[in-house]
Parts: sequence; C-alpha cells; structure tokens
Amino acid sequence: MPTRGALDGIVVADFSRVLAGPYATMLLADLGATVIKVERPGLGDDTRAWGPPFAASGQSTYFESVNRNKQSLATDISTPEGRAVASALAARADIMIENFKPGSLGRYDLDYSSVRALNPGIVYCSISGFGAGAGHDLPGYDLLVQAMGGLMSITGTSDPTKAGVAVVDVLTGLHATVAILAALRHREHTGEGQLIEVSLLSALLSSMVNQSAAFVAAGVVPSPMGNAHPSIAPYEDYPTADRPIIIAVGNDGQFLQLAQALGRPELAHDERFRTNTLRVAHRGDLTGELVPVLALHGADHWQRLLTAVGVPCGPINSIPDAFALAERLGLDPVHLLDDPRRSTSNTQVANPVRYSATPPAYRTAPPSVGEDTEAVLSFLARGRQ
Repeated sequence: MPTRGALDGIVVADFSRVLAGPYATMLLADLGATVIKVERPGLGDDTRAWGPPFAASGQSTYFESVNRNKQSLATDISTPEGRAVASALAARADIMIENFKPGSLGRYDLDYSSVRALNPGIVYCSISGFGAGAGHDLPGYDLLVQAMGGLMSITGTSDPTKAGVAVVDVLTGLHATVAILAALRHREHTGEGQLIEVSLLSALLSSMVNQSAAFVAAGVVPSPMGNAHPSIAPYEDYPTADRPIIIAVGNDGQFLQLAQALGRPELAHDERFRTNTLRVAHRGDLTGELVPVLALHGADHWQRLLTAVGVPCGPINSIPDAFALAERLGLDPVHLLDDPRRSTSNTQVANPVRYSATPPAYRTAPPSVGEDTEAVLSFLARGRQ
C-alpha cells in the first residue's frame, strides 16, 4: 500500500507561474499535498512554451521540471465566473501561493485580506521580485535579480556572469517552502493563518551567506574570483597534464596531506603556507608552486592519489557525467513516472531528499492546460454542499 505523504490532506491553491512558486508547490506536492495549479485557459503557464527542448508530451522540459503531481484548473480570473471559481478554491485551501505583481490580485478579490475574510486559517504566500514596498513595480525575473542583487558581480572572472541556472528562483522557492511549513505548524497550534512575503532580492542577499556577511560585518566588497574561494586556499580548479581538476582543501591537515601526496612536503612548513590565512594571503605564490607539479600527470592520476589520502578533489563533470556519477553512487537521480493517463512514462529528476517514513511520491505527470478542470470544479462543488 502506498505510504501517505507528510502533507496528505493539505490543499494548495497555486496561483504562481514560471519557477520560484511552482518549485515550492512541487516540493509540497511531492510530500503529499493536493496542489491545484490555476492557469489561463488555452495558454497556461508561460514556461509551457519555453523551448526547445520539449518533452515527449509536447510541453517544454522547463515547465515539466517543476510541475509534476499537480492538477491544472483553467479559469480566467478576470471574469466574474473565473473569479468565483478562484475564490471558491481559495476558501477551500490550506495554502495559497502567488507571484503576481504585488497588489495586483486585489482587483480580483484574491489578495490576502480578501482571502483571509473567506478563510481565516489560510497560509498565504506571496512571492515577488523586490518586495511589496518601493520595489513593487519592478519585474521579478531571475536574471534581473542576479544582476541587481550583486550575484553577477562575484561570479565568473572579470566580466559579470550569471549562474548557469535560475538559482535565485530556486532559492526563493526553497525559502517559501520552509516558511509555509513553519506557518502550517503555527496554525496547528493556534488555528491562525498568516501572510508570508518573500522576495527574490531578499532571498538572494541571504543566500550569498559569507559574501554578504563580508560586506555587512567587515566592509569588504567581494569581487569575482573565477573558481577560487575568497577565504580558503587551495580551493579551485587547477590544470593537469590533460584536463582541470578541482582541489578543495578545507583545513591545514588536508593541506599537509596534499603537500605530501604531491611530493612537496616542505610546502606545509613554508612560512607562507602554514595556515589557511597565510595561504589566502599568498594565494599567487601557492598556485605557482602547485601548477608545475600537477602538470606532470593527468587528472585521473591525481584524483586517485589525492582521494586515497583524504584530500577533497574531483573532475569538472558535464551534466551527463554528473547524472552517471549519481547513478553509480546509488542516489537514483532519475524517476520514471508512470501516469495512467499517459501512454508513456514521464522522466523526472527525482526529489533529492530521502525519508524513512514519508518518502516523496510521484503520482501524476505535469498536466496539460486545464486537464483537471472538471475534477476540480466537482471537488469545489462538493465543498459547498
């Protein structure tokens, strides 16, 4: 018998689009929540058309990456009929999540105060790019926030560089999920719902952790350092006889092992390199000592040798290489989702967390636009009886 999810019985009214909100609601759905995704009739979520690449379903892989285990309700909230359906859903939900421009749902009576009047216990999560105050009119696209939030200024080498994925959206989705679960716990104790607001900018500033702390606590303005670390050395990529290798020394003991493995034990006792602080101060000198030795052999040789003595190191993998590694390690990174409504399996990147009692479930493939409208309307009608 299938295990009940940790959030079994929780209903989520999902008015979010694109990535941050849908990522959060997919995580909730994986844990057993019933997620009803509200979409524009005919068009649906913008990301349905964000391709190529497209999946076998004809939907973009972008959309399919964050929308499994959801039901799609197609309704036009700009019409009285659609607004009535949306309000009925909000009244039945435990959680509502949205990422419209701050304040804009008020014209449809779907803002927090309106929904709270219908459903005092609602946990209402509002995601925006720059908050509901002075930045409420700014568009909340990941690339803009990476740029305006400082991430691009510390990424890459000399030219500002974005991350290879929409990392701010993903981080915001994670923060939203944690906040929602905390609010559910609060409601369990008090019966009281609440409004949660999370902005991409705030999530990014918090998630830049040590780099943000360097500025606010020490007045240090971080700068791009390529693959090097601002506070640890050696901790970056180094060339070998064939291809680069990552060496990530996190303490003085590991540096001693590295020096011995390279046949240069004296480096660990060199006054320039005895401690991490000294190694950071003399980073250029250290690189000058390591590079000629590493050039004597290929990356595989060094990985075997360094791994054997406990020095963290590894190759720079492609995406296929990374999935192959996860498979070899028994992490099961891919899940073939068999949805009885589909003629073929739907390939999904697996939820990364393992639970001993309430594991994530893979119930349904990402829906087509409005696929579940009749079922959702029936569900809402039963609630009014």
